[in-house]
Amino acid sequence: METKATILHADLDAFYASVEQLLDPSLRGKPIAVGGGVVLAASYEAKSFGVSSGMSGWRARELCPQLIFVDGHFEDYGRLGDAAIDVLNDFTPLVERISIDEAFADVAGCTHLFGSPPEIARAVRRRVRVELGLPISIGVAHTKHLAKIASQVAKPDGLVVVDPETELNFLHDLPVELMWGVGPVTRARLAKIGVQTIGELARMPGWSLERIVGRANGEKLRALAWNHDRREIKTRHRAQSAGAQSALGRKPPEEQVFRPTLRHLADRVATRLREKSRPGRTVTVRVRFADMHSVTRSVTLDAPISVPS
Repeated sequence: METKATILHADLDAFYASVEQLLDPSLRGKPIAVGGGVVLAASYEAKSFGVSSGMSGWRARELCPQLIFVDGHFEDYGRLGDAAIDVLNDFTPLVERISIDEAFADVAGCTHLFGSPPEIARAVRRRVRVELGLPISIGVAHTKHLAKIASQVAKPDGLVVVDPETELNFLHDLPVELMWGVGPVTRARLAKIGVQTIGELARMPGWSLERIVGRANGEKLRALAWNHDRREIKTRHRAQSAGAQSALGRKPPEEQVFRPTLRHLADRVATRLREKSRPGRTVTVRVRFADMHSVTRSVTLDAPISVPS
């Protein structure tokens, strides 16, 4: 059976920051960060200085003194993220959304209508750019794992199509941190033993890899390193939670500041629950301070709710 690259992974580039530059054209081409005490997202201009999401605001300013912090427009993020996914839905019903700004799509069944997978990917990118004014990168491959990696290679604002006949040559030359499941800690552990590329990981003895990441993770990473990924597109899956976040920036941590913010976040979460016809019983609040210290508190209610209290 012939293997074809029909899986698309579409990922909106620097999404929050790109939306802010869309809403305020004076920010285009400038290093900006969404947030304040903590960077929620950074534009590519800011990333070129080393600024990244999750970084403290003071560290980001150290790296990029000309950095511009902006408040987030979360309703616009949701609106534009939904609109981008709707573009994919116009081509195929087999769309699996995995976050506000990225999704997989299987276009095997619609090539007779819209052309080859690369042509469909180009059409999606063109429509998102023209209709929404946003950049989007797309990877095309025969597995979900490789399509997601290809979209990362395609950034910013690009398209990468991986030929199944040469996919291992493409995959094995890439840095190991592009793989699903390889975060900073695992990357550092692998680097200590000289493993920096996916090909080097693929050639590791099984026992050696399992000693570093555990048996289950070792088996999964080894399979993915050889692009063995049987996962199919899941068009329907019930979310187990709903959340929302907001940055206070330089506003003082006083009740008249954080109480309206909490009410706004509660209303956003409740709206998402009602849209999915789902209630919830456990309410969790997580606060991250400027020094990156976090505090989490939760309470389980007597009965499920879907309205802010």
